[in-house]
Amino acid sequence: MPMGAVRSRSRRRPPLRTTGTLPPEGAAPAADRDRPLPVRQWPISTVIAVAAAGLAVTAADRFRVGALVVGAALLLGAALRALLPEVGMLAVRSRFTDVALLCVLGGAIVLLALMAQPHPWIHVPFLDRITGLLGRPT
Repeated sequence: MPMGAVRSRSRRRPPLRTTGTLPPEGAAPAADRDRPLPVRQWPISTVIAVAAAGLAVTAADRFRVGALVVGAALLLGAALRALLPEVGMLAVRSRFTDVALLCVLGGAIVLLALMAQPHPWIHVPFLDRITGLLGRPT
């Protein structure tokens, strides 16, 4: 560029259609395209139905059982995502990421439901010590 020349800034417009991203693996419909949408998306429909049943049980004053069902719904989603080649909208990211997140969240909900007070079904000693330290008056 010669001296004294002014460099113009080019403003590149974003493309109207994104072409550089790929859908997650396993994101194709779980059944043929000639079937209605709820049938094609049966994996996520099943997970949502089980989670809704857990929330209904929770609303009926059975907190621990309802929370266990919600956690089981997430673990079911992890199993479906891990085992089936096509899961439709249950596929969000890569298979590893989806399975790992669903397992961690489902496992945490189940663990917390089992530890819920009063009368927890399981006792985790190191968590009892932590809560004892946090609950101590100063």
